[in-house]
Amino acid sequence: MDFSFLLRGLAIGFSIAAPVGPIGVLCIRRTLAEGRLAGLLSGLGAASADAVYGFIAGFGLTYVSNMLVGYQSWIRLVGGLFLCYLGVRTFLSRPAESPTRGKGEGLLWDYASTFVLTLTNPMTIISFAAVFAGLGIGSATDDYRSATLLVLGVFGGSAAWWLILSGGVSLWRSRFNRQALVWVNKAAGLVILGFGVLALLSLKP
Repeated sequence: MDFSFLLRGLAIGFSIAAPVGPIGVLCIRRTLAEGRLAGLLSGLGAASADAVYGFIAGFGLTYVSNMLVGYQSWIRLVGGLFLCYLGVRTFLSRPAESPTRGKGEGLLWDYASTFVLTLTNPMTIISFAAVFAGLGIGSATDDYRSATLLVLGVFGGSAAWWLILSGGVSLWRSRFNRQALVWVNKAAGLVILGFGVLALLSLKP
C-alpha cells in the first residue's frame, strides 16, 4: 500500500478548501458570531462533501460523475438559490444574547447547510475528476486501496484547513462586541448573496 497517496490527498484537500468563497465567508461569520465549534462544523460539512466527490472521482464512478455534469445547470440553480437564501438569512440574523451557541439543531444546520452547498457545486466533481485522472487513480480495480487513501487524505486536508481557519478567527472573537457582530452579519450576508447571484447569472439561457 502506497501511503504517498494519503499525502497527495492531504495536499489536494487542503488546496481545494483554502480559496476564500461562500463557505469560507460562512465559516468566518459563524465563528465570530456563534463560536469556534459552529465555524468548525461548517467547514467539516464542506470537507465531507469534498470526500463524497473525491470518492466518486477516485473510484471511477463515471455514471454518477457524468450524470452530475449533465445536470450541472439544475444543480447550479439549486446552489445559487440556496446561496441567496443563506445570504438573506445571514443578513437578517441577529447576534445571540449568549456568547456561545448550544448544541442541537443549530450545530446540525451549520454542518448540513455547507454540506449541501458544496454538493451543489458541479465544478467540485470536475476538479476532482481532473486531478485524480492526472494521478492515474480510478481507472482500474487494483487502484482501490490507493483511491481509498487518497479520499481519506482529501477529507483530512480539507478538514485541516477549516480547523486552522476557525481556530485562527476565534482568537479575534473577543474583540467583537454585539454591534460589531451585527455588521459582520450584514457584510457576510451581502457577500454570500453576491455569490448566489453570480451563480444564477452564470446559468446558460
